[in-house]
Amino acid sequence: MKTRKTPDTIPHPLTCMKAPLLVAAISSFLITGCAVGPDYVQPEIEVPANYKEDALWKLARPADEMPKGQWWKVFKDPVLDQLMDQLNQQNLTIVQAEAQYRQASAYLEQAESGLFPTLDVGASRVRGTHNKGTVSNLNEVSGSVSWEIDIWGEIRRSIEAGEAGQAASLANIAATRLSAQAQLAKAYLELRVLDCQIVRLKESEKLLEESLKLTRNQYNAGVVSDADVAQAESVWKNAQTTTLDAGLARTQLEHAIAVLIGQPPATFTLEVADGTPELPTIPAGIPSQMLERRPDIAVAERRVAQANAEIGVAKAAFFPALTLSATGGWRHTSFNDLFTVPNRIWSIGPAIAMNIFDAGLRRAKSDEAIAVYDEKVAAYRQQVLTAFQEVEDNLAAQNYLHHEAEHQMTAVDAAKRAEHIMMNRYRVGTASYLEVLTAQNTRISAENTWWNIRKRQFTSATSLIAALGGGWQNTENRPVPGS
Repeated sequence: MKTRKTPDTIPHPLTCMKAPLLVAAISSFLITGCAVGPDYVQPEIEVPANYKEDALWKLARPADEMPKGQWWKVFKDPVLDQLMDQLNQQNLTIVQAEAQYRQASAYLEQAESGLFPTLDVGASRVRGTHNKGTVSNLNEVSGSVSWEIDIWGEIRRSIEAGEAGQAASLANIAATRLSAQAQLAKAYLELRVLDCQIVRLKESEKLLEESLKLTRNQYNAGVVSDADVAQAESVWKNAQTTTLDAGLARTQLEHAIAVLIGQPPATFTLEVADGTPELPTIPAGIPSQMLERRPDIAVAERRVAQANAEIGVAKAAFFPALTLSATGGWRHTSFNDLFTVPNRIWSIGPAIAMNIFDAGLRRAKSDEAIAVYDEKVAAYRQQVLTAFQEVEDNLAAQNYLHHEAEHQMTAVDAAKRAEHIMMNRYRVGTASYLEVLTAQNTRISAENTWWNIRKRQFTSATSLIAALGGGWQNTENRPVPGS
């Protein structure tokens, strides 16, 4: 907040205005204790003692201003680190949020200016008919000061609303940045899993092509029928289609990453990697930082405070407005004699204005402000409930997907053994091609399922970190043991 001069130290070109300002200052001092409208009380939220999906996780108090840190480094991928640096500097959604914060700050300054008087000065020279039809010049130099006394707290409530709006916009920058970071991490991690999956799909293509060649040779030797050849070719072509589809998904993820870091997709390329980043292990029993770290919850709560202050602004319109004003200057037909005591002009006095009839306009505005407050309270509580759901969902996903991955890897190993056995039996003529085909499809399906589980594990880990507000650290911002 900018430092402002108190009313009695504002420079004035006309010394005759000091008295009105002193009166205004005293009047303001005597009545600043009154402000209509409700004082803000943070809405109550019912929260459970712990999480259903992990009873060792406890709830904590809000502290969204805590530094979030570079949470994506848990994946230990230098390319991801570089992309995050670019996102933090170039993401256009974050730029928009920062511009909105500047707007909120400017609105607050506008509201604060209402606490101080306004000063206007002017000069004029008019030629025309004056006394008894004579034509002459009329010179005037004057100044005026006016000050609307904040009797009912309308200005102070506006400032209160502006401060809450500014705080909400500041928290929104953090919420926007965290959301963009999570989107980037999910897209990048899924792309890296696809890189590995595409390599494996191409290997399967090669094996299926070799099976097709073997089947054709056996057909030429009269061992198998043409139907076996057709089936082998169909499986091979289906595998090629699956590989192309995975390539399309990778390309689209690459485009999404380019937009997130503020670059045109045509100028951005990610080289294929030969492995996936490290999948972090979420430590059990650490305190939940959701309410402490999530900036979106802070945004919703500050919007409630802003709406509460707006009720006071609306209610102040029912009361009369008191304005203290004074003008002073000099007026004369001769410029040489203008600045003399006989030519001095001045006026001073208070003015009270009150709207008597407006066909229910003020009542409607007050009802609107109350309804907006109720809406923001409901939105705040919904945001907290949604945050709990996100943590619960991803805690459950971490647990279930871990076991799924273990079981699926066992299924992949078994499918590979079955395919190898069937292929050897087929080569010596003790197994039909249908048995080989079934084994190959089972192995390919098992591998694709495992890679899909792997993608979901990375997505769930990222979502859980984002749901916690960006990482898992205790309130002193030290890493929790085991993390």
